[in-house]
Amino acid sequence: MKTARPLPANFRERPFTIAEAAAAGVSLKRLRHRSLASLGKGIRSAGTTADLPLGVRVRPFIEVNERCAASHLTAAELGSLPARRQTEGPQMYHVIRPEGAAHLNRPHIIVHRMKLYDDEITVLNRIPVTTPERTWLDLAEMLSVDELVVVGDSCVRVPRFELEGNDTPLCGLEDLQRMIDRHKGKRGIRRAREAIRLIRVGSDSPQESLLRLALVRAGLPEPELNVPIIDDAGTRHHEPDLSYRKYRVGVEYEGEHHGDEGQIVRDIARSERYEALGWAEVRISKRHMHDDAKAAVAKVRAALVQAGWRPSRKTTSTAP
Repeated sequence: MKTARPLPANFRERPFTIAEAAAAGVSLKRLRHRSLASLGKGIRSAGTTADLPLGVRVRPFIEVNERCAASHLTAAELGSLPARRQTEGPQMYHVIRPEGAAHLNRPHIIVHRMKLYDDEITVLNRIPVTTPERTWLDLAEMLSVDELVVVGDSCVRVPRFELEGNDTPLCGLEDLQRMIDRHKGKRGIRRAREAIRLIRVGSDSPQESLLRLALVRAGLPEPELNVPIIDDAGTRHHEPDLSYRKYRVGVEYEGEHHGDEGQIVRDIARSERYEALGWAEVRISKRHMHDDAKAAVAKVRAALVQAGWRPSRKTTSTAP
Protein backbone atom coordinates (compact mmCIF):
# COMPACT_ATOMS: atom_id res chain seq x y z
CA MET A 1 0.00 0.00 0.00
CA LYS A 2 1.26 3.45 -0.86
CA THR A 3 2.46 5.78 1.86
CA ALA A 4 -0.44 7.85 3.04
CA ARG A 5 -0.53 11.54 2.26
CA PRO A 6 0.36 13.59 5.36
CA LEU A 7 -2.58 14.91 7.30
CA PRO A 8 -2.95 18.62 7.94
CA ALA A 9 -0.86 19.55 11.00
CA ASN A 10 -4.00 20.16 13.07
CA PHE A 11 -4.97 16.47 12.88
CA ARG A 12 -1.61 14.78 13.42
CA GLU A 13 -1.43 14.85 17.20
CA ARG A 14 -5.04 14.63 18.36
CA PRO A 15 -8.18 12.58 17.73
CA PHE A 16 -10.62 14.18 15.33
CA THR A 17 -13.99 13.63 13.72
CA ILE A 18 -14.32 12.54 10.12
CA ALA A 19 -16.63 15.51 9.53
CA GLU A 20 -14.07 18.11 10.59
CA ALA A 21 -11.29 16.41 8.64
CA ALA A 22 -13.45 16.25 5.50
CA ALA A 23 -14.30 19.94 5.96
CA ALA A 24 -10.56 20.66 6.04
CA GLY A 25 -10.09 18.89 2.69
CA VAL A 26 -8.99 15.42 3.83
CA SER A 27 -10.30 12.83 1.37
CA LEU A 28 -12.50 9.93 2.44
CA LYS A 29 -9.88 7.59 0.98
CA ARG A 30 -7.25 9.06 3.30
CA LEU A 31 -9.61 8.75 6.24
CA ARG A 32 -10.00 5.03 5.50
CA HIS A 33 -6.24 4.44 5.43
CA ARG A 34 -4.93 1.83 7.87
CA SER A 35 -2.51 4.35 9.37
CA LEU A 36 -5.48 5.93 11.17
CA ALA A 37 -6.98 4.26 14.23
CA SER A 38 -10.74 4.18 14.56
CA LEU A 39 -11.99 5.29 17.98
CA GLY A 40 -15.58 4.60 17.05
CA LYS A 41 -17.94 5.64 14.29
CA GLY A 42 -16.90 9.00 12.90
CA ILE A 43 -13.71 9.41 15.01
CA ARG A 44 -10.11 8.81 13.92
CA SER A 45 -6.63 9.29 15.36
CA ALA A 46 -3.19 9.26 13.77
CA GLY A 47 -1.46 8.14 16.96
CA THR A 48 -1.89 7.23 20.59
CA THR A 49 -4.01 9.56 22.70
CA ALA A 50 -3.41 8.37 26.28
CA ASP A 51 -0.99 11.19 27.12
CA LEU A 52 -3.10 13.99 25.66
CA PRO A 53 -5.07 16.37 27.90
CA LEU A 54 -8.54 15.10 28.74
CA GLY A 55 -10.24 17.93 26.85
CA VAL A 56 -8.41 17.03 23.65
CA ARG A 57 -9.32 13.35 24.01
CA VAL A 58 -12.99 13.79 24.86
CA ARG A 59 -13.88 16.62 22.46
CA PRO A 60 -14.54 14.48 19.34
CA PHE A 61 -16.80 12.15 21.32
CA ILE A 62 -18.96 15.13 22.24
CA GLU A 63 -18.90 16.68 18.78
CA VAL A 64 -19.84 13.52 16.91
CA ASN A 65 -23.05 13.14 18.90
CA GLU A 66 -25.78 15.79 19.05
CA ARG A 67 -27.32 16.92 22.34
CA CYS A 68 -24.41 15.58 24.42
CA ALA A 69 -22.20 17.06 27.13
CA ALA A 70 -19.38 15.74 29.27
CA SER A 71 -20.70 14.76 32.70
CA HIS A 72 -19.99 12.97 35.97
CA LEU A 73 -16.30 12.15 36.56
CA THR A 74 -15.33 13.46 33.12
CA ALA A 75 -16.95 16.84 33.79
CA ALA A 76 -15.35 16.94 37.24
CA GLU A 77 -11.88 16.45 35.80
CA LEU A 78 -12.44 18.98 33.03
CA GLY A 79 -13.61 21.48 35.66
CA SER A 80 -10.68 20.68 38.01
CA LEU A 81 -12.98 19.40 40.73
CA PRO A 82 -11.29 17.02 43.21
CA ALA A 83 -13.14 13.82 42.34
CA ARG A 84 -11.42 10.50 41.84
CA ARG A 85 -9.63 9.93 38.53
CA GLN A 86 -9.62 6.85 36.34
CA THR A 87 -6.14 5.34 36.49
CA GLU A 88 -6.54 1.82 35.12
CA GLY A 89 -8.20 0.10 32.21
CA PRO A 90 -9.34 1.61 28.90
CA GLN A 91 -10.24 5.28 29.10
CA MET A 92 -13.97 5.81 29.39
CA TYR A 93 -15.71 9.18 29.10
CA HIS A 94 -18.98 10.06 30.80
CA VAL A 95 -21.49 11.75 28.52
CA ILE A 96 -24.98 12.97 29.39
CA ARG A 97 -28.01 13.29 27.09
CA PRO A 98 -31.51 14.54 27.85
CA GLU A 99 -34.03 11.85 28.68
CA GLY A 100 -35.89 10.93 25.51
CA ALA A 101 -32.82 11.38 23.31
CA ALA A 102 -31.82 8.41 21.18
CA HIS A 103 -29.76 5.72 22.84
CA LEU A 104 -26.04 5.65 22.09
CA ASN A 105 -23.87 2.55 22.10
CA ARG A 106 -20.33 3.61 21.36
CA PRO A 107 -16.88 2.51 22.49
CA HIS A 108 -15.09 4.65 25.08
CA ILE A 109 -18.18 6.45 26.38
CA ILE A 110 -20.61 5.84 29.23
CA VAL A 111 -23.91 7.42 28.29
CA HIS A 112 -26.28 8.80 30.92
CA ARG A 113 -29.81 9.66 29.75
CA MET A 114 -31.69 11.67 32.33
CA LYS A 115 -33.54 14.90 33.00
CA LEU A 116 -31.31 17.75 31.85
CA TYR A 117 -32.08 21.47 31.69
CA ASP A 118 -30.42 23.98 29.37
CA ASP A 119 -29.00 25.98 32.28
CA GLU A 120 -27.20 22.87 33.55
CA ILE A 121 -24.78 22.93 30.61
CA THR A 122 -21.83 25.28 30.25
CA VAL A 123 -18.88 25.39 27.84
CA LEU A 124 -15.24 24.87 28.83
CA ASN A 125 -12.62 25.27 26.13
CA ARG A 126 -15.35 24.82 23.49
CA ILE A 127 -16.57 21.57 25.07
CA PRO A 128 -20.15 21.32 26.42
CA VAL A 129 -19.88 20.27 30.07
CA THR A 130 -22.36 20.04 32.92
CA THR A 131 -22.19 23.00 35.31
CA PRO A 132 -20.34 22.54 38.62
CA GLU A 133 -23.59 22.24 40.58
CA ARG A 134 -25.07 19.69 38.17
CA THR A 135 -21.78 17.78 38.09
CA TRP A 136 -21.82 17.67 41.90
CA LEU A 137 -25.32 16.22 41.91
CA ASP A 138 -24.45 13.62 39.27
CA LEU A 139 -21.40 12.57 41.29
CA ALA A 140 -23.73 11.62 44.14
CA GLU A 141 -24.45 8.51 42.09
CA MET A 142 -20.90 7.23 42.48
CA LEU A 143 -19.05 8.98 45.33
CA SER A 144 -19.20 8.51 49.09
CA VAL A 145 -20.67 11.22 51.31
CA ASP A 146 -17.20 12.41 52.33
CA GLU A 147 -16.02 12.51 48.71
CA LEU A 148 -19.13 14.46 47.79
CA VAL A 149 -18.46 16.95 50.60
CA VAL A 150 -14.92 17.43 49.29
CA VAL A 151 -16.27 18.21 45.81
CA GLY A 152 -18.96 20.49 47.26
CA ASP A 153 -16.41 22.39 49.37
CA SER A 154 -14.39 22.96 46.20
CA CYS A 155 -17.48 24.19 44.32
CA VAL A 156 -18.39 26.84 46.92
CA ARG A 157 -14.82 27.83 47.80
CA VAL A 158 -14.08 31.54 47.27
CA PRO A 159 -10.80 31.88 45.32
CA ARG A 160 -8.13 34.26 46.60
CA PHE A 161 -7.92 37.11 44.12
CA GLU A 162 -4.36 38.05 45.03
CA LEU A 163 -3.19 34.52 44.20
CA GLU A 164 -5.62 33.34 41.53
CA GLY A 165 -6.82 36.55 39.88
CA ASN A 166 -10.41 35.59 40.62
CA ASP A 167 -12.70 35.74 43.64
CA THR A 168 -15.85 34.14 42.24
CA PRO A 169 -16.78 30.64 43.46
CA LEU A 170 -17.81 28.01 40.93
CA CYS A 171 -21.27 28.06 42.48
CA GLY A 172 -23.00 28.69 45.80
CA LEU A 173 -24.63 26.45 48.35
CA GLU A 174 -27.98 27.68 47.07
CA ASP A 175 -27.07 26.37 43.60
CA LEU A 176 -26.33 22.91 45.00
CA GLN A 177 -29.61 22.98 46.90
CA ARG A 178 -31.44 24.04 43.73
CA MET A 179 -30.14 20.93 41.98
CA ILE A 180 -31.42 18.74 44.80
CA ASP A 181 -34.82 20.41 44.74
CA ARG A 182 -35.05 20.23 40.95
CA HIS A 183 -34.15 16.54 40.62
CA LYS A 184 -36.15 14.85 43.36
CA GLY A 185 -35.98 11.09 43.07
CA LYS A 186 -32.71 11.11 41.14
CA ARG A 187 -30.27 8.33 41.90
CA GLY A 188 -27.93 9.44 44.72
CA ILE A 189 -30.27 12.20 45.93
CA ARG A 190 -30.26 10.96 49.53
CA ARG A 191 -26.47 11.04 49.59
CA ALA A 192 -26.54 14.56 48.14
CA ARG A 193 -28.96 15.69 50.88
CA GLU A 194 -26.66 14.28 53.53
CA ALA A 195 -23.56 15.82 51.98
CA ILE A 196 -24.94 19.34 51.54
CA ARG A 197 -25.49 19.62 55.29
CA LEU A 198 -21.74 19.10 55.74
CA ILE A 199 -20.43 21.41 53.01
CA ARG A 200 -18.75 24.61 54.22
CA VAL A 201 -17.35 27.71 52.53
CA GLY A 202 -13.68 28.23 53.35
CA SER A 203 -11.90 24.94 52.77
CA ASP A 204 -8.88 25.31 50.52
CA SER A 205 -8.10 21.63 49.86
CA PRO A 206 -9.59 18.13 49.99
CA GLN A 207 -7.34 17.34 52.93
CA GLU A 208 -8.71 20.26 54.94
CA SER A 209 -12.26 19.10 54.19
CA LEU A 210 -11.56 15.52 55.28
CA LEU A 211 -9.78 16.70 58.44
CA ARG A 212 -12.73 18.90 59.37
CA LEU A 213 -15.16 16.02 58.89
CA ALA A 214 -13.01 13.74 61.04
CA LEU A 215 -12.78 16.29 63.86
CA VAL A 216 -16.52 16.94 63.97
CA ARG A 217 -17.42 13.26 63.78
CA ALA A 218 -15.08 12.62 66.71
CA GLY A 219 -17.10 15.04 68.82
CA LEU A 220 -14.73 18.01 68.68
CA PRO A 221 -16.10 21.52 68.10
CA GLU A 222 -16.44 22.49 64.44
CA PRO A 223 -13.47 24.65 63.44
CA GLU A 224 -13.50 27.84 61.41
CA LEU A 225 -11.83 27.64 58.01
CA ASN A 226 -9.07 29.97 56.85
CA VAL A 227 -10.18 32.82 59.11
CA PRO A 228 -7.40 35.32 59.97
CA ILE A 229 -6.14 35.68 63.52
CA ILE A 230 -6.98 39.14 64.85
CA ASP A 231 -4.95 40.18 67.89
CA ASP A 232 -6.15 42.34 70.77
CA ALA A 233 -5.02 45.48 68.94
CA GLY A 234 -7.13 44.59 65.91
CA THR A 235 -4.16 43.64 63.74
CA ARG A 236 -4.84 40.96 61.14
CA HIS A 237 -2.39 38.05 61.04
CA HIS A 238 -2.12 34.78 59.11
CA GLU A 239 -5.02 32.44 58.44
CA PRO A 240 -4.86 28.95 59.96
CA ASP A 241 -6.32 26.19 57.79
CA LEU A 242 -8.68 25.36 60.65
CA SER A 243 -8.96 27.27 63.90
CA TYR A 244 -10.68 27.59 67.27
CA ARG A 245 -10.57 31.27 68.21
CA LYS A 246 -12.14 30.69 71.62
CA TYR A 247 -9.29 28.37 72.58
CA ARG A 248 -6.54 30.02 70.50
CA VAL A 249 -5.76 26.80 68.68
CA GLY A 250 -4.82 26.75 64.99
CA VAL A 251 -4.58 23.60 62.88
CA GLU A 252 -2.36 23.49 59.79
CA TYR A 253 -2.51 20.70 57.23
CA GLU A 254 0.91 20.30 55.65
CA GLY A 255 0.96 18.77 52.20
CA GLU A 256 3.95 17.36 50.37
CA HIS A 257 5.17 20.82 49.35
CA HIS A 258 5.95 21.59 52.98
CA GLY A 259 9.18 19.62 52.53
CA ASP A 260 10.56 22.31 50.23
CA GLU A 261 13.38 24.34 51.73
CA GLY A 262 11.60 27.66 51.21
CA GLN A 263 8.37 26.33 52.69
CA ILE A 264 10.22 24.99 55.73
CA VAL A 265 11.52 28.50 56.41
CA ARG A 266 7.99 29.92 56.07
CA ASP A 267 6.57 27.23 58.35
CA ILE A 268 9.12 28.02 61.06
CA ALA A 269 8.23 31.72 60.82
CA ARG A 270 4.55 30.81 61.07
CA SER A 271 5.18 28.74 64.21
CA GLU A 272 7.00 31.70 65.74
CA ARG A 273 4.00 33.94 65.02
CA TYR A 274 1.69 31.43 66.71
CA GLU A 275 3.84 31.52 69.81
CA ALA A 276 4.10 35.31 69.83
CA LEU A 277 0.30 35.61 69.55
CA GLY A 278 -0.29 33.16 72.39
CA TRP A 279 -1.83 30.54 70.12
CA ALA A 280 -1.13 26.82 69.98
CA GLU A 281 -0.27 25.38 66.57
CA VAL A 282 -1.23 21.82 65.63
CA ARG A 283 0.52 20.51 62.55
CA ILE A 284 -1.14 17.66 60.66
CA SER A 285 0.27 15.70 57.73
CA LYS A 286 -0.79 12.77 55.59
CA ARG A 287 0.50 10.21 58.10
CA HIS A 288 -1.98 11.50 60.70
CA MET A 289 -4.95 10.87 58.39
CA HIS A 290 -4.84 7.08 58.29
CA ASP A 291 -7.36 4.95 60.19
CA ASP A 292 -10.16 7.54 60.08
CA ALA A 293 -7.68 10.29 61.02
CA LYS A 294 -7.47 9.07 64.61
CA ALA A 295 -3.95 10.45 65.07
CA ALA A 296 -5.02 13.86 63.76
CA VAL A 297 -8.07 13.89 66.04
CA ALA A 298 -5.93 12.96 69.04
CA LYS A 299 -3.49 15.82 68.38
CA VAL A 300 -6.24 18.41 68.00
CA ARG A 301 -8.16 17.10 71.00
CA ALA A 302 -5.04 17.31 73.20
CA ALA A 303 -4.44 20.92 72.16
CA LEU A 304 -8.06 21.88 72.84
CA VAL A 305 -8.05 20.20 76.27
CA GLN A 306 -4.78 21.96 77.11
CA ALA A 307 -6.48 25.24 76.14
CA GLY A 308 -9.46 24.62 78.42
CA TRP A 309 -11.99 22.79 76.26
CA ARG A 310 -13.85 19.96 77.93
CA PRO A 311 -15.84 17.34 76.02
CA SER A 312 -19.42 16.73 77.00
CA ARG A 313 -20.44 13.30 78.29
CA LYS A 314 -21.96 12.53 74.90
CA THR A 315 -18.73 13.53 73.15
CA THR A 316 -16.65 11.43 75.52
CA SER A 317 -18.70 8.33 74.79
CA THR A 318 -18.71 8.69 70.99
CA ALA A 319 -15.21 9.93 70.24
CA PRO A 320 -12.76 7.39 68.81
